[in-house]
Amino acid sequence: LGIPAEPLFRSLNHHPSNRQATKRQAVAQHPYTARPSRTLPLEQPERLPETMRAVIQKVSHAHIAAADAPDAPFSQIPHGLCVLLGVGGEDSEADARYIADKIAHLRIFEDEAGKLNLSVKDTGGEVLLVSQFTLYGAARNGRRPSFSQAARPEQAEALYQQVAALLRGHGVNMAEGRFRTHMLVSLCNDGPVTILLDSQKTF
Repeated sequence: LGIPAEPLFRSLNHHPSNRQATKRQAVAQHPYTARPSRTLPLEQPERLPETMRAVIQKVSHAHIAAADAPDAPFSQIPHGLCVLLGVGGEDSEADARYIADKIAHLRIFEDEAGKLNLSVKDTGGEVLLVSQFTLYGAARNGRRPSFSQAARPEQAEALYQQVAALLRGHGVNMAEGRFRTHMLVSLCNDGPVTILLDSQKTF
């Protein structure tokens, strides 16, 4: 072509398109301007602590009826606590004891000064205990809750009955729901006062 090799090489390197490409490459490699990877980490399935859970509501009255006999309540209390109890797959007697002790001694009833300073035992109230495996519904991923962390029915019923027995041992009058039964729970939340408990103290 009549052009020496070295000048030709320099002329190609100094071509505008080549200079722009070189600049883009330098920017991409610079530690402060390099773009982060677009690869996103895989979403991990939700895993919540497997602890015994209870939703405690202070009530002026509460009762339970079977779904096929809504006008015939089979269990009721005049005033006290309505407790929804969920049992996890790894729960044990220690979890049952913790929850029962908390329910019996939780000070969420008013004293003479109007302060929440008395327990259900102090006021002579009763406890309506209802099994509630849906407390383990994991709904962060997707729209259909997963209940895989709830205990199997046989294990759940045994620990549910243990919580009821421990409450009676604390001197609390008890009323219960029916395990593995479609129930209609009616109550009047007094306050309202609602407390969440779990045996591993995660909330």
